[in-house]
Amino acid sequence: MAISSHSSVDGLPVAWYNLAADLPQPAPPMFEPSRDEPLRPSSLAAFMPAALAEQEFSTQRWIDIPPEVLEAYRSWRPTPLVRAVRLEKYLRTPARIYFKDESRSPPGSHKLNTAVAQAYYARQQGLQRLVTESGAGQWGCSLAMACSMFGLSCKVFMVNLSCQQRPYRRTLIRLWGGEVIASPSLQTAVGRRLLSRDQDYKGSIGIAIAEAVENALGEAGAAYGCGSVYNYAMLHQTVIGLEAAEQLAALDEKPDVIIGCIGGGSNFAGLAFPFVSQRLAGQPIRFLAAEPRACPTLTRGRYRYDHTDAAGLTPRVKMHTLGHTYVPRDIYACGLRYHGCAPLVSHLVNLGVVEAVALSESAALKAAQLLAATEGIIAAPESAYAVRAAINEAVRCRKQQSSECIVFCLSGHGLCDMEAYGAYLSKQSKTVAEKPSLVDLLRWSKLGYT
Repeated sequence: MAISSHSSVDGLPVAWYNLAADLPQPAPPMFEPSRDEPLRPSSLAAFMPAALAEQEFSTQRWIDIPPEVLEAYRSWRPTPLVRAVRLEKYLRTPARIYFKDESRSPPGSHKLNTAVAQAYYARQQGLQRLVTESGAGQWGCSLAMACSMFGLSCKVFMVNLSCQQRPYRRTLIRLWGGEVIASPSLQTAVGRRLLSRDQDYKGSIGIAIAEAVENALGEAGAAYGCGSVYNYAMLHQTVIGLEAAEQLAALDEKPDVIIGCIGGGSNFAGLAFPFVSQRLAGQPIRFLAAEPRACPTLTRGRYRYDHTDAAGLTPRVKMHTLGHTYVPRDIYACGLRYHGCAPLVSHLVNLGVVEAVALSESAALKAAQLLAATEGIIAAPESAYAVRAAINEAVRCRKQQSSECIVFCLSGHGLCDMEAYGAYLSKQSKTVAEKPSLVDLLRWSKLGYT
């Protein structure tokens, strides 16, 4: 199946690509939160828009993008595919390095691709509010903006650590009409329990998800919106890869390596999934997921069933996980501080289609500094991991004298992350994690993780 077989208008895809239709082995089924029974669409529809629950189970290859969503996309899509010529020259590599620049969206990240779709479907269902979590703030900003576009209110449980590190993201959410609550909070039973132990609890994405789901379940007219992990979020992000495929074809290029940073998995999946179909058809493409060494879900996590939230309120999915109660160490790439990885991405890792690499934060930020110096763009700390992986691959090509085409996803800009870069440049960062701590290693060993 060729991904070019579906049409686009002025470079903008008119349908999302669903990888589930072409997998050589179906992904393992999801299960009810507290029962060993396969998950039913109605269980998901109990706390998220019904159309999204339907898409979660779909095996239809192409799902049409609604006209109103397409119209919204046109304000910033298609995003450019940029060749990093000056970076190539600096590295003295025969490789050709391209990046898909998702920082061009109004909130500055790829997250708006699914936020617009989720807000649209929520309004179509007659809902009044979407409730969500946010790790680094990009998703919270995106959903707040999308809700404002479709006349919905938005509540964002933002990881407390991120609230402290990213005050401008909080302001952006509020400018778009959203409500921001530091997580854990006193608004939920989950949050109150954690704060009773530690009033300065820094939180995690898993905890924020639990609070958002609990809040959405308890409020009439509200539903939960998730920016990653679930299949429907991966689906909406495939506009990234579909556009990139058309742009590369126009340049007579075929990618040899596709790279994305990895937390929940949405930006990696968005770029990679359309090209996975080419790999399955025989084209020799490598897929590389770059994760933090401080939260090594794919490289050290166990492939097993687990909850997507910290409280066990959500369905159990088979994914690479460090355990849903695990709170990752403090890093500036807060959007990658997640205990698990998307089931579809995890499935591809298990099949040997996707490789994973764990990188230190100092190496990632150094790579982002080099990208800024050569190409003039400041990557988000999360995206910096993809930059580092791409540079490593380009250096490999130099050593091997191999002229390969390397494509990575620049998932967002770092203009709201100057504290991270300031601390890195002043050598004062206390959050840079070069290696897992002894406590982490002992915990993973005790729980049977590799």
